[in-house]
Amino acid sequence: MVLRELTALELGGAIKRGQVSIVEATQAALDSLAARDGALNAFLTVTGEQALERAEQLQAGLKDAQSPLYGVPMAIKDNICTQGVKTSCASKILGDFVPPYSAAVVEKLAQAGAVSLGKLNMDEFAMGSTSETSFYGPVRNPWDLDRAPGGSSGGAAAAVAALMGWYAIGSDTGGSIRQPASFCGVTGIKPTYGTVSRYGLIAYASSLDQIGPLCRDAADCAAVLDVLMGHDPHDATSLPGLRDDWSGSGPRVDYGHLLDGLTGDVRGMRIGLPTDCFGDGLDREVRAAVLSAAEVLKGRGAEIVELSFPVLPYAVPAYYIIACAEASSNLSRFDGVKYGWRAQEYDGLTDLYRKTRTQGFGAEVKRRILLGTFVLSSGYYDAYYKKALQAKAVIKAAFDQAFQQCELLLTPVAPTTAPRLGESLSDPLKMYLSDVYTVSVNLAGLPALSMPCGFDGKGLPIGAQLIGPHFGEGAILNAAHAFQLDTDYHKRRASLQTPDGHGGPACPKAQNQSAGAQCAPLQEAGEPS
Repeated sequence: MVLRELTALELGGAIKRGQVSIVEATQAALDSLAARDGALNAFLTVTGEQALERAEQLQAGLKDAQSPLYGVPMAIKDNICTQGVKTSCASKILGDFVPPYSAAVVEKLAQAGAVSLGKLNMDEFAMGSTSETSFYGPVRNPWDLDRAPGGSSGGAAAAVAALMGWYAIGSDTGGSIRQPASFCGVTGIKPTYGTVSRYGLIAYASSLDQIGPLCRDAADCAAVLDVLMGHDPHDATSLPGLRDDWSGSGPRVDYGHLLDGLTGDVRGMRIGLPTDCFGDGLDREVRAAVLSAAEVLKGRGAEIVELSFPVLPYAVPAYYIIACAEASSNLSRFDGVKYGWRAQEYDGLTDLYRKTRTQGFGAEVKRRILLGTFVLSSGYYDAYYKKALQAKAVIKAAFDQAFQQCELLLTPVAPTTAPRLGESLSDPLKMYLSDVYTVSVNLAGLPALSMPCGFDGKGLPIGAQLIGPHFGEGAILNAAHAFQLDTDYHKRRASLQTPDGHGGPACPKAQNQSAGAQCAPLQEAGEPS
């Protein structure tokens, strides 16, 4: 049994049956991480010693385990608070921040028996689409080390694709789970806004941020979401609706049965293809792969219908106005006074603020703070922010209308496959436009999933996006599961090489590793675990 090749559910089953111990699984993950992350820079902090201690504790309680993911090693994006473990948001300004508490999702995972391997690299404060804006260096794509893994959850996607853990927890503000999942050939889902607690997530844009999993397949995503979803009184945006606490008011949501609902039966399901998502600007190989995915689902009994989604051009400008406005407010707390890094030389309080924020934030974060401050300023609020909110309402209404014609929508995740490192940073507008198929989902608060659906001529993964109505996670996951029963794209593994056949650079961030994994020579994907 090659442990790394198993899905999270398969590993959980092997642990439950006594075929492998939790300590053995954890050590296999740490060995893989030590061999591979020097080329990828996916991890910012590796908690190896803590993970092994946790594995021993969990092994002792195995007989009482309830979760199918009990004992399975995983990792967490570095904008999600972990008590006693550095949480930097990949930023200089939070470089030494160690939270005194854990996020709600971290607590839920701990209760389910998860083993955390550490914290994952990302775009600074989740602001980016390539995971290149990190203060600690860019993440590299396991399929081609000269390319970006997507962002902002690039470290999470790269870690799962490179078999350095069995799943990861990311966040999605405008596609930050789905786009890296697409670029790295893994499955990732952004759930309905409010169904997973944001308590302990360091906010980028509070009305758009949502936590979700990146996994090897749809079944693993369902199992992780079964753990994460539920009402949290600590989060004002958390939706009520759990069966055991529903009082009769508000939306009723039946959480906890996503895995059980994976039948693979999509007979009679109406899946819409928005024609506006398949026009100019979409790479022909991406178009062909997504349309081929539609044919696979049709072959399993789904009905494919074409429909119009004319509001698509409004999504990107509306998103970036709203997201930047909220970012300018959320990031005002990082001033060098309360916590975090501060400038060493300053003349008075105002100079402290100025120098701390100028030197502590990266270029992309400062760009978005300035954009947000501008659109909220006197004289421009109505011209930009108010209109963006109106556009958001129109986009939501367009989705409501679309779901009167079909149960799910199928679209590309991104216009192209993974770009080369440096391409997007040199052209911010190009980077923003790469989110054209994903940001509308966040504006409407809908669930959406990215699943591998093919490869381009360069061997890079292509992702297809399934979008559902509010609380449509079950239908989305079942459709993805049905697709994966008939295809093997999600089972193919990256080689961790450049196109010329060479491995990546030496470990660039070994100093950030807290314990456990150290840099080692890169090994091939087929090595024994």
